[in-house]
Amino acid sequence: MSKQHPIIAVTGSSGAGTTTVKKAFEHIFHRQNLNPVVVEGDSFHRYDRKEMKKKVRQAQKERRNFSHFGFEANILKDLENMFKTYGKKGYCNRRYYLHSEEEAEPFGQKPGEFTPWEEAGKGSDLMLYEGLHGAVRNEKHDIDIASNADLKIGVVPIVNLEWIQKIHRDTAQRGYKPEDVTDTILRRMRDYVGVITPQFSNTDINFQRVSLVDTSNPFISRDIPTSDESMVVIRFRDYQALDIDFPYLCSMLKDSFMSRRNTIVVPGGKMQLAMEVILHPIIEKMINSKGK
Repeated sequence: MSKQHPIIAVTGSSGAGTTTVKKAFEHIFHRQNLNPVVVEGDSFHRYDRKEMKKKVRQAQKERRNFSHFGFEANILKDLENMFKTYGKKGYCNRRYYLHSEEEAEPFGQKPGEFTPWEEAGKGSDLMLYEGLHGAVRNEKHDIDIASNADLKIGVVPIVNLEWIQKIHRDTAQRGYKPEDVTDTILRRMRDYVGVITPQFSNTDINFQRVSLVDTSNPFISRDIPTSDESMVVIRFRDYQALDIDFPYLCSMLKDSFMSRRNTIVVPGGKMQLAMEVILHPIIEKMINSKGK
């Protein structure tokens, strides 16, 4: 962790909705005139798409668990070292994983490939990481990414809603068949439980979207529940350290209420507003601390 070069890690599984958090941060950064360096977690996959498919097939033949969620398929020690480097120096090496033809075209590459590593972040005010593993801590694998981030945010819809969002995203935006996405969800389940879920005990704030409509069978759902059909449960691990003013939040966010002493519930349509109201003063304090 570094006061001079702070790191914010937004973590959530594939299809969880971390993009909403990213938009909230963009608004905050714009209003505070901040220059962030943005790092995408997918760039720390170990294999490109073509090689990953080979590894998956091989693991299936050997009846062995293997997925993008797990340690074997990612270079998480490199991610930890990247956090440490940025915290010390204020810059790091970064690359991109190209999901689609639209993303790949400007680089003259193919979808599923990585761009070359490049130096990034010089002159930045802070780092924003968005991906799968921003709060991993695991003694067996000697990985402690969580301790190197100054603010850790989890985006954790209830699991059926998360699956619905992933199925719709991967079929509509990435061209996969629904049955292929379902196979991916099943293949990742062990790593979801063992690697992804434990992070949300390390995060400082969790945003969990809860559907108010029936999502009992996410694999046949024709549409994603709308914001008006959901609530967002926001849990603070240490609300005193973050100086959270619950009465103020309840007054700013209409129809919100506290369900526990460290938890506030807001209407789904106010999720991004809630993020901005909560995170703006935290980031402002973080940046002001750099000068002390």
